[in-house]
Amino acid sequence: MAKVCFLFKKSSDERDTLDGMRSTLGLSVANHYSFGAVVGNQLAPFDDYNKENLEWIRDMEGDMFTDVAANAEINGLTLVSLEELGAKLREMDVIVPYGVNNQS
Repeated sequence: MAKVCFLFKKSSDERDTLDGMRSTLGLSVANHYSFGAVVGNQLAPFDDYNKENLEWIRDMEGDMFTDVAANAEINGLTLVSLEELGAKLREMDVIVPYGVNNQS
């Protein structure tokens, strides 16, 4: 099984990140170890749907990382430093820069 990490760009529309989180879950279901990383972007509190998506990602042995303490405190993402995230990315087989082509 490949290890994949989606990197979410900072966006003024957090629907991009939440959509990417669904993609992270979808890849987990497709039999990959799938992770996501929210870097430098504070998210609003998750609704029940997105809380459940996060739980499912973890149930599938993935995780959602962040370097923003509020995302860990409010939404339960795993807080990592940029150095720790860099080490995790070196463990990945594929890194997907999610939303980079959007012009928003």
